[in-house]
Amino acid sequence: MNTMFRKSMLSVAGLAFAGGVFAGPIAAHANPVDAKPVAVAVQTNAPKPQGDQSHITLNDEQTANVKAIIAATKKAGLPERAAVISIATSLQESKLENLGHLGDMNDHDSLGLFQQRPSSGWGTPEQITDPEYSTTAFLKGLKQVDGWQDMPLTDAAQTVQVSAYPDAYAQWEQQATDLAGQHWNS
Repeated sequence: MNTMFRKSMLSVAGLAFAGGVFAGPIAAHANPVDAKPVAVAVQTNAPKPQGDQSHITLNDEQTANVKAIIAATKKAGLPERAAVISIATSLQESKLENLGHLGDMNDHDSLGLFQQRPSSGWGTPEQITDPEYSTTAFLKGLKQVDGWQDMPLTDAAQTVQVSAYPDAYAQWEQQATDLAGQHWNS
């Protein structure tokens, strides 16, 4: 638990206690009212998803690729946020499918989960189509982005991928967050 969150929660608890001590005797003599629950906002480190969100149903291969991305992220010693960015990127680039050469439908020589290109120095076709290798290569690029942990997902992904559609990654943030949360500790 981070220090800011802990201090915030202790402050809220302290205020609630103090309010009860001072208001308790007064409230005991007041007329009852219809009370409605009050929502309390808790701040997290992860930014909220931007824009409209997309969602696809995953098959076994795609789920295995999510788990491979998470395993590579953990092996690299990076936090869950890095896995979220990686999963969202792969959702956009390949729908979490480890794509080989697609002939005329191929974007240049793009391959694998992240549609990385051998001609751009991402690795050999065999390496790029290995989920652990391609994730590690993506994460290596992500680590070179100053402040990636706190920037919008689409900006972090775009800085690594240099896509012709820089805002497209944002639509996958909620599903990527859900998938990372579901599989991070499994």
